[in-house]
Amino acid sequence: MTGRLNSAQPYALGLFRIVVGLLFTCHGAASLFGVLGRQSVETGTWPNWYAAVIELVGGGLVLLGLATRAAAFISSGAMAYAYFKVHQPEALWPIQNSGEGAAMYCWSMFLLVFTGSGAFGLDRLLARRSSAQGERPREQTPVAA
Repeated sequence: MTGRLNSAQPYALGLFRIVVGLLFTCHGAASLFGVLGRQSVETGTWPNWYAAVIELVGGGLVLLGLATRAAAFISSGAMAYAYFKVHQPEALWPIQNSGEGAAMYCWSMFLLVFTGSGAFGLDRLLARRSSAQGERPREQTPVAA
């Protein structure tokens, strides 16, 4: 059973990345453009407008699986900032300070920094193309305990 689950790991990571990226992109689009039932933030306001741009661009890159590790790293940092500067001063626990979303996005993106894009990502497609053109592919082993 473990072998079968390990062989499906890149696909599960790819689906995880797609869902997290889509939700993060929607969060940024809602804040920037005032769609999906939210009001838009004023252009250039700190930190809300900058956070929304990071959410939109970073989420889009994660969704596509393009520069996944870098986009996830920046997105994770933005959500850590949001949690500690916006939510945490209100109360200690995320359930008390309404910071569950920021905490979950932070740790989800942080996981993607270490796992990469998984299956279905443009990172993998580009790596295959470069290896077909003569470059040596990097060794990728699944993350397993």
